[in-house]
Amino acid sequence: MRTVMKPVTEIKRYATEVMAELRETHVPAAITEHGEVGAYLVDPETFEAMAQRLEVLEGIAMGEMDVAAGRTISHADAKKRMALWFA
Repeated sequence: MRTVMKPVTEIKRYATEVMAELRETHVPAAITEHGEVGAYLVDPETFEAMAQRLEVLEGIAMGEMDVAAGRTISHADAKKRMALWFA
């Protein structure tokens, strides 16, 4: 993912302009302090998309852990359970 570097002093001085740029370009800004990245600033749409992706990935990881631990059911049992949900 592409990012732009922004010193914290620029954020302080031009916060409104930086936020407008984020909303327009959807390119996250790496906020630097003393030459090191201290935080990232993203527009709301990008943040929401990232949060949704993370939620899906966490669900997949939990499923993989269940499989590894042997917490599975047969296809037939799964079909029976699903039929109850959609009845």
